[in-house]
Amino acid sequence: MTGPGPADRPRRRMVLLTEGHCADPVIAKTASCLLRYCPDEVDAILDTTAAGRTAADVLGVGGAIPVIGRLAAAPHATHLVIGIAPPGGRVPDAWRPVLLEALARGMTVVSGLHDFLSDDPEVAAAAARHGARIVDVRRNDERDVASRLGIREECTRILTIGTDCSIGKMVAAVELTRGLGRRGVDAKFVATGQTGIMVEGDGCPIDRVIADFVNGAVEKLVLANQHHDVLVVEGQATITHPRYSGVSLGLLHGAMPHGMILVHEPGRVHHGGLPHVALPSLERVIAAYETMAEFSGGGKVIGVALNTRSLDAAAAAAQRRSVADRLGLPTADPVRDGSDDLVAAVERLHRERRAGTRGGSA
Repeated sequence: MTGPGPADRPRRRMVLLTEGHCADPVIAKTASCLLRYCPDEVDAILDTTAAGRTAADVLGVGGAIPVIGRLAAAPHATHLVIGIAPPGGRVPDAWRPVLLEALARGMTVVSGLHDFLSDDPEVAAAAARHGARIVDVRRNDERDVASRLGIREECTRILTIGTDCSIGKMVAAVELTRGLGRRGVDAKFVATGQTGIMVEGDGCPIDRVIADFVNGAVEKLVLANQHHDVLVVEGQATITHPRYSGVSLGLLHGAMPHGMILVHEPGRVHHGGLPHVALPSLERVIAAYETMAEFSGGGKVIGVALNTRSLDAAAAAAQRRSVADRLGLPTADPVRDGSDDLVAAVERLHRERRAGTRGGSA
């Protein structure tokens, strides 16, 4: 999936629909990330359970952006965005009246869920009747396999990986890309999930690509963007998760990373959705990724991005020191601490690679 980047995309005026979930940063991660990275395009959050409060009150980001209880309270909005990413990716039936109301107002309805709104006869008919648009972000027609040809080796590829799903790999990738940009590095965030695509304006929804074509779809993203000096590819799930490992491995081999940033949330003890399956140690996750990366170029883990949202400042600092000492890697929470240490690690790798690849490409 391709499209305009954030700089040349028409400005949206979004209402983020989170009904009943606006206080849960995991389920409402789409809303949370749009509030963090596109706040000037968000008019309101629509959630009757928290109407009258602000985005900062319920999700900790978005400042004074209001939470409203009726769509009519945002009369100038142009887009209604499904702001949650629940397990299974289905639109709650109770949301249907709001979707129909938005379409009747001529709004664009944007969904990143696995259930395609454009396949729903009632919703599709309403869009046609009112001249409104439905954007199913996960819809794609990827049918290419990977070839490992035409890869520009002067472009350094970084992949964010994780110890679990819904842990902050997209946030780490965006923060890293923006940090590199502030240092004068020509870096591009490569979105591979629905929320990242909504933020960046382009990308491919890897978890909705037919299995045989996952590697090829990621490789296409690399080929389309490798004119940049550094690509920061958004990771998905983890190769150790019993449910989602296939997507993660295809992404790893398609991206062919030269370096990886491991994302971890201290305090998680089991895989998301599987309370009976314990998370492996950080060392085992790193070893597993580096072993599988040997088949796609041999990239190593060069830093750790912590997600310390559940910890106070003192506990977060202690975790940062502990992980850095334990693994011998630059470690930071890119939201709480900034991304400078992780940016420096990527810059070092890029300088070393640039010195070694001058005059040739693969």
